[in-house]
Amino acid sequence: MVEEQQNNPLHGLKLETLITELVECYDWKILYAALKLECFNLNPSIEGCLKFLKKTEWAREKVEHFYLYRYKRMPKATGEQFDLKPRERGFASGIMPRKPMELTFESIARMHELAAENFEANRNAGGPRGSGKPQGNRKNSGYDNRAGQSSNSYRRDGDSSSKPSRAVSSDPSNPWGK
Repeated sequence: MVEEQQNNPLHGLKLETLITELVECYDWKILYAALKLECFNLNPSIEGCLKFLKKTEWAREKVEHFYLYRYKRMPKATGEQFDLKPRERGFASGIMPRKPMELTFESIARMHELAAENFEANRNAGGPRGSGKPQGNRKNSGYDNRAGQSSNSYRRDGDSSSKPSRAVSSDPSNPWGK
């Protein structure tokens, strides 16, 4: 594993250096558009990002993944490597980082659209990589992203909004009105 780690661009790289390289190459606005992390949007600074990313493991892994696959353009992880964190992944000897990917707001929007399409296709196929079984244990948040409004919408007394009201059943054994 030591040999493989030596070929990982993240091996021995400080988080501060990683953020500095990304900001110098892309700028705060592009990083926010690509990663959707508020530390790149609200009063962005290296120190603020470091503080947030050191406390938030999922966000740090997201930035490291971006660094590996968009900035250094290393080959995508497959098999066992797919389940490893970015800093734990190894690459075959001889694979070298390439020139950073050029990103624009338009190219980022296309990538997000493609990712959403792939997500839907995988979800309809029964999970990631066509495994045949649904992944994750997500609870219904009450928010329907496609409709853009809460699926639990109801009308409060005196609320004149155009949200549909839910029928309340008068049957005590059927509180859902179905």
